Amino acid sequence: MAARETDMLIVVDVQNDFCPGGALAVPDGDAVVPVVNRLSERFAHRILTQDWHPAGHSSFASSHPGKAPFETVEMPYGTQVLWPDHCVQGTGGAAFHRDLALDGAELIVRKGFRAAIDSYSAFFENDRTTPTGLAGYLRDRGFESVVLVGLATDFCVAYSALDARRLGFTTTVVTDGCRAIDLNGSLEAAMKEMATAGVEFVAAATM
Repeated sequence: MAARETDMLIVVDVQNDFCPGGALAVPDGDAVVPVVNRLSERFAHRILTQDWHPAGHSSFASSHPGKAPFETVEMPYGTQVLWPDHCVQGTGGAAFHRDLALDGAELIVRKGFRAAIDSYSAFFENDRTTPTGLAGYLRDRGFESVVLVGLATDFCVAYSALDARRLGFTTTVVTDGCRAIDLNGSLEAAMKEMATAGVEFVAAATM
């Protein structure tokens, strides 16, 4: 598939803390960077998302005495995985990977900045109702489809893809432009849920 004027490439959370050596490193996470950079040359329109947590965020295990990273707690909006402190606002871990091509990005969507609620999706907080404003931005500019790459396949990419479909956008995930955490089978579950929702999967070489 070739990129069209109505396609928006959404680059999800390619940040230092999600890459090797980071606080919440996704295995092989930095391998997406050259793939994303090549795709960026083929798209006229590009958006970046950036995890942007205040210190002491409620999704951090350190905010819950007696809890360890990757355990869960119940929040008002549902079950929340507790993470190591990561992507804290203004830190090097929250910065984009140094080799990521940033020129030409039309918008940076910062998410997870509300202390009491986590935010995986580029479109909604984890309550699935509080919007980031991205849907309105895309619609106002006439975009009909989104193509997703980045980190991590089974969390922020999947949540973004599912919300994009729920909002009526044609949605494609470039599988080799993503990497997964795969927490207790989360990758397989996310792939099945995305497929059921009508998300398309492609390899970067086909675009």
